[in-house]
Amino acid sequence: MKVSMIICDDGNYPEIWRDCAMRGAELVIRPQGYMYPAKEQQIQVSKTMAWCNQVYVAVANASGFDGVYTYFGHSAVIGADGRTLGECGTEDNGIQYAQLSISGIRDARANDQSQNQIFKLLHRGYTGVVANNPKDDKGEAECPFEFYQTWVNDPKEAQRMAERITRSTIGV
Repeated sequence: MKVSMIICDDGNYPEIWRDCAMRGAELVIRPQGYMYPAKEQQIQVSKTMAWCNQVYVAVANASGFDGVYTYFGHSAVIGADGRTLGECGTEDNGIQYAQLSISGIRDARANDQSQNQIFKLLHRGYTGVVANNPKDDKGEAECPFEFYQTWVNDPKEAQRMAERITRSTIGV
């Protein structure tokens, strides 16, 4: 099984998850230290990124109170279909496990249709082109997303684009 690690805040960026998947990751391990009130959001991120990238996810989240913050725990193992395979509660030193299938994830990536986001992203419209143009059975591969094209070709402009809708200075 091919494994990648995404540490804490980096897991909030879908591009990093997709990069891991495109490099062949079948399991993404995510150690993190998230506290309330972000519990629901962080649980959803792991499930959504598992499903969107056809990867298993093992999340190890801090739990308890460290004198400043209260961490929500809920470390979990998520299936490549986004379903929870095992989850701890809020207890300290919780242990959870699940059986992961290497052949299952590889078969899903090779054969799934409507749930195969990795394939569909780079073969957009493939179901229509087969019927309309048998010579082009691959669909559309070109990146249609202006922001990503800008980010690759002009990173400073992409930074300015983000600042126009957020803020222009760093802060806490």
